[in-house]
Formats: sequence, C-alpha cells, structure tokens
Amino acid sequence: VSIAENVNVEEFAKHMDGAQLLDVRTPDEWNDGIIEGATLANIYDADFDAKLAKLDKEKPVTVYCKSGGRSGQAMAKMQELGFKEVYNLKGGMGAWQGADMPTVKP
Repeated sequence: VSIAENVNVEEFAKHMDGAQLLDVRTPDEWNDGIIEGATLANIYDADFDAKLAKLDKEKPVTVYCKSGGRSGQAMAKMQELGFKEVYNLKGGMGAWQGADMPTVKP
C-alpha cells in the first residue's frame, strides 16, 4: 500500500524525521532559501525523472515547492514510480515560512 498525502506544515515537519526531503522548485527559488537538509530536483529539468530514480523508494519522501502545485505533481509521479510513502507540503514554502518555520540559505 502506498501513501501519497497532502499535509499541513505541522504534519510535514513530523514526517521529515528520517525522510528524504525534496525541493522541486527552480534554482532561483532554491537560492532564496530552503528547508534545511533538502535536495534540489527542479521539476522542469529534463533529468527530473532520473533524479527521482536515485531516491530510495522504500523510504518516506517529503516534497515541497513554492505553493504546493509542482510538488503535488511530483508526488503523483513518485506514486506512479512505486514510492511507498510521499508527503506533499500543502501551501509549499509560503505556508512553511508563514508558520515561522526555519529556512536556510543553500
């Protein structure tokens, strides 16, 4: 059974522990600040699928973008690829920062 859920900031933060953290924004957005520990995989890049293939499908993945749309697409793609557990940050980086959660410069 695979899990693919849109979760709020609080739930996302709980799922981050031990999960693979994926930022699917553009490099410009990435440079504005990230959630610490994230890996960049720009959803618009030609090698996006190859980057997903490098992740461990057995381990949970937490994914985010600017507002939750692109990361939702990425979550659907990961579900198709057979990932067991994927959590998308509802509202994306905007919601994260709005909740005063920490970000770092990459």
